[in-house]
Parts: sequence; C-alpha cells; structure tokens
Amino acid sequence: MSYSADQIEVLEGLEPVRKRPAMYIGGTDRTGYHHLLWEIVDNSVDEAINGHASRIEVTIDADWKGARVSDNGRGIPVDKHPKFKKSALELILCTLHAGGKFGGKGYAVSGGLHGVGSSVVNALSEHLEATICRDGSEYRQTYERGVPQAPVKRIGEARKKGTEIYFKPDPQIFGKSGAFEPDRIRERLEATSYLHRGLKIVLRFEKDGTREEFHHPNGIADFLTKLVAQRKKPAIHPVAFTYEREGDPRIEVALQWTEGTDELIKSYANGIPTTNGGTHENGFKQAVNKAIRGYMDAHNIAPKGLKIVAEDIREGVVALVSAYVSEPQFQGQTKDRLNNAEVTAPIENAVRTALEQWLHNNSSAAEAIVARIIISARARQASRAASAQVSRKTAVSHRLNLPGKLSDCASTDPADCELFLVEGDSAGGNAKAARDRRTQAILPLRGKVLNAERATDAQVLANKELQNIVSALGTGIGKGFDITKLRYGRVFLLMDADSDGHHIATLLLTFFYRKMPSLIRNGHIFLAQPPLFRIDAGKETYWALDEQQRDKILKGLPRNVKPDISRFKGLGEMPASDLKETTLDKRQRRALRVTIEDALEAETVISQLMGKDPQSRYEFIMERAQQADADELDL
Repeated sequence: MSYSADQIEVLEGLEPVRKRPAMYIGGTDRTGYHHLLWEIVDNSVDEAINGHASRIEVTIDADWKGARVSDNGRGIPVDKHPKFKKSALELILCTLHAGGKFGGKGYAVSGGLHGVGSSVVNALSEHLEATICRDGSEYRQTYERGVPQAPVKRIGEARKKGTEIYFKPDPQIFGKSGAFEPDRIRERLEATSYLHRGLKIVLRFEKDGTREEFHHPNGIADFLTKLVAQRKKPAIHPVAFTYEREGDPRIEVALQWTEGTDELIKSYANGIPTTNGGTHENGFKQAVNKAIRGYMDAHNIAPKGLKIVAEDIREGVVALVSAYVSEPQFQGQTKDRLNNAEVTAPIENAVRTALEQWLHNNSSAAEAIVARIIISARARQASRAASAQVSRKTAVSHRLNLPGKLSDCASTDPADCELFLVEGDSAGGNAKAARDRRTQAILPLRGKVLNAERATDAQVLANKELQNIVSALGTGIGKGFDITKLRYGRVFLLMDADSDGHHIATLLLTFFYRKMPSLIRNGHIFLAQPPLFRIDAGKETYWALDEQQRDKILKGLPRNVKPDISRFKGLGEMPASDLKETTLDKRQRRALRVTIEDALEAETVISQLMGKDPQSRYEFIMERAQQADADELDL
C-alpha cells in the first residue's frame, strides 16, 4: 500500500472532536454523555469561584435528552475579538483552546484550563443554543453539531446578567439510547453546592415539574456529616477536624475517623472531583500519617513491637480535600487527577501542623483515634499471621493439602477447570455424580457462610467453610491475594432455588466482592440458575427454569396427559442424570456472569432471578443479613 503526502489529512475546527470524542470526554458511554453537562456546569462554577455568580440553574428536558444550564455571572463576551474578527462567544464555542482562563486575566482560579470544554460540548451536540445577558442587552446564537447557524444576534434588552447554554447531545455520537440520569446529576450538583459555600444550585426536571435546591452555607463540614451518615459506620469522635487556609493553593479539609474498615477520601481541585486523586490528595495523606505519628511519639504511646503503617492510620477515615490552584495541571480533559507537583508540600505542611495541634487540643478525640489505630494494626498483624498459616496449608502443587470435602478434577489447567460451590452434602453428592470428572470439581458447603461485609481477614480465615474455599482456589485473600495462583478458571455458585439458597449466594458474592474482588472483575465468578419447577408428565420429568418455560412445556404436552407440577426445593432432590442436563452440562448449562459494583447490586441480580418485587426482596435480604450478623458474626 502506497503512503504519500496526499494521504495526510488535517482535521480543522471541531472535526477532531467528532472524529475522536473519547480523547476529550473519556468515551461515548453514559459517563461521556454526562461529562458534557459537567463541562457547562463547571464553567458556571468558575464564575462563582471568582466571585461573579451566586446562582446556577440546571434544567433537564422531559425526554432526558437535553439540558439547560444558566448562571448569574458576567456573561460570555459577545464583542468581536480584535485579532480573529469574530464574536468572542462564537470563538469560544467553535474553536479549541480558546477561552479566558489562560494566564489568570479573566479568572484567578478555574476548573477549566485547556479552553476546550465548551467547544467540545458544541461539537458533540446535535443542537446548542447560547443566550447571553450583559451590558443591558440579551444576545443569542444557535449551532448545529458545532456549526453556527447565524451570527450572534441582539434580541432585546435585559436587566439581568449571565450565561445560559442549552444543548442536546448528538445521537450520532452517543446513540439513540443516550440520556441523562437524575441521580447522577443530583449527586454531582449537591456535592458542588457543598464545596462552594453560598452558591445556590437549582435542579429542575421538566418530566414531572419537580424542583430541588442545593444550598449549604457550612460547606464541606456539612458534606462530611452527610458522608459519615451514609456510611452507616458511627464516628469514634464526635467533633470532626476541619481546616481552611487561604493562599495558593487555597485549602479546605474535613476529616473524621469512623468504625468502618476502609477509608473514603474525596478530593477536589478547583471544584472538579478528582476521582483518581493526585498531588493534592497525596499531600493530605502524608499530612495525616505524619501528624498521627508525631502525636504518638510526643506522648510515647506507640506499643513496642507493633509496627503501625499508613493503612492502619487511615483505616475508617472519611475525609474531604478541596484545593484551589491558580494553574492546575489535570491529567487529561476528563480531569480525574491533579498533577501539580508543587502543591503537595504546602498542603502536607499546612494540614500536618493543623491536625497535630488539633490532636493536642482535643485529647479525648486523639485517644479514641490512636486506640482505634492500634486495634487496626494488631488486627492486620493477626490477619497476616492467619493468612500465612492458611497459605502454608494451601496446595502448592495440584494435589496437596486440599479441603477434605473437595471432589477435585483431574485436569491441572486452570483454563479448563471449574469449581462448583454447592449447598449441602446431598446436593454435593448429586453434583459429584453428574459432573465431568476431568474438568469439574465439587465443594459442598454446610449452612450459611460468614457474612464478610464487616468481617476482618482473620475472621474470614477462621471460618471453616470460607477457609475451604480459599484453600481450594489457592489465591489467598486480601493483601496476599495472587490471581496467578488461581486453580479454577470458573467458579460457579450452585445454590437451591429457595430463599435460603439465595441468601447463601448473597453471602458468597459478598465474600468474593470484599475479599477477592479481582475474581469478579476478571469474570471468574458465575451464578448458576437452578430450575424453579419440576413437571412430571407420565413417565417423563421436565425441569423449568421459570414460569415462562413452565408454560411452554405445558403447552407442548399431549392433551390426554395430566402433568404434576411441583415447586423445586433443592438440588439434592434431583437425580444425577437430570442435574447434569439442567445444570452442569457445558453446552446446556445456564449460568449468569455476575458483575458487581456493590454488594447490594448483587441483591438486584438475585431478585431478578427470583422474579420477585425488588423492594420486597431487598427488605427480606436485609432482614436475613441482620439475622446472620447476630447469629453468626457475634461482633
């Protein structure tokens, strides 16, 4: 194939955005769809950060496809640019890297830094309309897929000032199913109102005419209170640590330790959520670690022989870190991470000094925090010791030291091997008889396993059933997890089709999600679907997965046959031959791969399998989970 100069293309204007949208918004999925809204909202927020706006309104169309964002800021300039001889509004909306946020002339601090946000939204919108109120006049210009339909036009007088942008993302880019999600928008806007004290944000939905207002004069202090309450893990000290500092970078911090077992740190740079952290978050983490160590050293309260690491100090922490940087360097246009190396040291020094002083002035809170950290360190050591003990007992080769109840397979290739976790010995016996001995292993479980949601690694490894699973899989758990040692490429949860079976499946999914999440993310965990009905018709027996399949089977029976229909109770009642046909046969096995973002999401999947009302199912599971906590955890 020839390659010459005439094959070189130069994309002009907004063509690069439409050609490669993922470069600018991260993708064309629902995240990218909403990123367009964030770009416009963030421009209004920049007006508020710099003291020019106090109110932002967001309205979502009745069909969820379009959005309108307005503010009472200065309004985008509409006069002609002296160099480019066109309206500043058209220049901003139609030219990449054009804006008033370079060099600090128009904005001292802003979330926008590349000058591409508004123009990207325009390029990826089927329709965009900009309405500007400033200098006593109202102006308007419309665009179709980034192309202006007419020059900026003055449409009348205006007493107010500000910018209003209406846009509708292009279905050619996002597909016809693209739409805004109210919960996602609500969460983002409410967080924004917490971060900028005094800013009032109004959210409207044309679909039902509802209106919500977010206004939080106490700022991130109230935000922290909300986050702690949402975690449902009580704080161990009643008064939170809060800190503010002016300057560059300007810093706002709120921090509280809870009884939770993991940390939650939400960081923001110039009001933009940095979900992947960055240099400002690193400075904060270092400050917390050093302040705690400094306090413990000053009071000589670190136990001898106990090594305290950063994860012990920050276990259970819920924190908010908001930094304002004059020249932010984000990682990419989606701004998920802050890369300004120069902000780490100032944030670390300022927060460390303030936090250490707060600990000295609040001795009761400091004592509770330090006691919690020491308990965490001791639990970690105990967990590591227990994990090491299990690892020593776990098979290094294919045959050694496997759980006694495991009926292993002959193959040693993880890509071919499957492990079926079966409810009860009787079901295990049937599954064992029905399996393919070469590739399928059976491990029966007795009763309900430990609820791993609030259990430490040591408690998990002390549970016989879960210990058997860990030993059979060979990967270890927690920090010692090594997916390269996985002995079975597919793990099937093979439970009965009753409430107990679904409860056990829930507990196992929770265990894998909390202690071996990589197995879920890499598609190793499956949830098998046992039949719900047994149909005896003469000498024939049929198994139906659900009501729809049951009705289909009944329609296919001869009219002179009177079927006997019974609700399926458990795998133990099925003959091995039927079990193989309905569940274990590779060609006919019905298995649902479960992808879990949260343990409750697993409940939604299970409720769908049961065909029951999700709310009723949720209430049932919560009740059973609480019962399991009381009966089995004894925490």
